[in-house]
Amino acid sequence: MLELRNVSFKVTTEDGAEKEILKNVNLKIEDRFVAITGPNGGGKSTLAKIIAGIYPVTEGQIFLDGEDITNKSITERAKMGISFAFQQPVRFKGLTVRDLITLAAGKKISVTEACTYLSEVGLCARDYIDREINASLSGGELKRIEIAMIMARGTKLSVFDEPEAGIDLWSFNNLIRVFEKMHEKINGNIIIISHQERILDIADKIVVVSGGEVTNYGKKEDILPTLLRGDYSKFGCVKL
Repeated sequence: MLELRNVSFKVTTEDGAEKEILKNVNLKIEDRFVAITGPNGGGKSTLAKIIAGIYPVTEGQIFLDGEDITNKSITERAKMGISFAFQQPVRFKGLTVRDLITLAAGKKISVTEACTYLSEVGLCARDYIDREINASLSGGELKRIEIAMIMARGTKLSVFDEPEAGIDLWSFNNLIRVFEKMHEKINGNIIIISHQERILDIADKIVVVSGGEVTNYGKKEDILPTLLRGDYSKFGCVKL
């Protein structure tokens, strides 16, 4: 379980002023699949990076399975079982897909095992296992390889920051199928930052973040219909 208690995050602007990005966020995430949505600039991605340890909190505490991880680094959190997937996956020149999946697993694995993870994300292992992580791979391919790495890690908590960003419709449709499969098979928790209705629709619960605050949190069945009706005054969210 992930818990945030009175978490705030502030930055200093170029003119020396202080800007509050997140304001006293209180949140408990226990469900297998949770989607975080809301308007652009509302603080969603900042919240994801704070959970992963990329940004430090200004105030408040973060707990993972009851342990205070507030002052843990991104490396320490990764070792404790938190994975983070960026909007734009990093390309590693000189490393192959097999290398990355092996590194993610944290142990020596067979080619068959590595290929199994690729198959789970809908990629033909024979075509990808020895490919280099470079510009020859599309955004959609990179994102599915990144998900295969996270599955190989088998972490407690996997955080995805707008996985649909920068990919075409065909790749997006494949991505949805991968997340549906992850929802069925993964042992840990998944948090996805997204605006997309089809991603929100496969979540167990939805968190709405607007103006740096959690404006609503509940079951998909309760939250999603109101979002689709465009009730901005209640949820502070953009139409999907």
